[in-house]
Amino acid sequence: MQNTKTKVAFEGTKEQEAELRAFIDGVKNQKGAAMPVMQKAQDIYGYLPAEVQLIISEELGVPLAEIYGIASFYSQFTLNPKGKTQIVVCMGTACYVKNAQGILEKICDTLGCKAGSITEDGEYSVDGAHCVGACGLAPVIFVNEDVYGKLPNDSAKINEILAKYQK
Repeated sequence: MQNTKTKVAFEGTKEQEAELRAFIDGVKNQKGAAMPVMQKAQDIYGYLPAEVQLIISEELGVPLAEIYGIASFYSQFTLNPKGKTQIVVCMGTACYVKNAQGILEKICDTLGCKAGSITEDGEYSVDGAHCVGACGLAPVIFVNEDVYGKLPNDSAKINEILAKYQK
C-alpha cells in the first residue's frame, strides 16, 4: 500500500470553479446563502479546500474565518479530500469499548495512512467518526455504503474486508 502525503495539492478545474461561481451568482443575494453554497461546493469538489473557501468568502462578502468556522463545525462538511474508497470507523462509546481504536489502527497500518487522511494514490481515505447510531453492531465500520458490524478483534477479518476493495 501507499504512504500518505501530509498535504494534498488542490486540483480544481476551471469548469468546477465556473459551476460554483454560477451557483453563487444565483443565490448570493439570499439570506443565509453560505450553507447552500458550501453544500454545492462540496458536491462539486468533494470537499472544501482553502482555495474554495476563499472563493465563497469573496463572492458572498463573508469573512473567510466565518466560512471556515461553518466548514469545521458541521460534520457534513469535510476539509480534506476523500478517497475513491471511503472507510469510516465508528468511535462512539459502544464501538470504542469493543476495540474500535484497534480496528482503526489496523486499517491505517494496512493501508499505510493515518486516520483523517487519504492514501497517496487517492484510492482510500480513513476516518474515525462519532457515534453512527449502530451500537447494536459494535464495533462497526463503513466502507463506502457497505456496513460491517460485530467485527472480531483480529486482523484477518479486517484484511478480508479490505481485500474486497483493492484493485
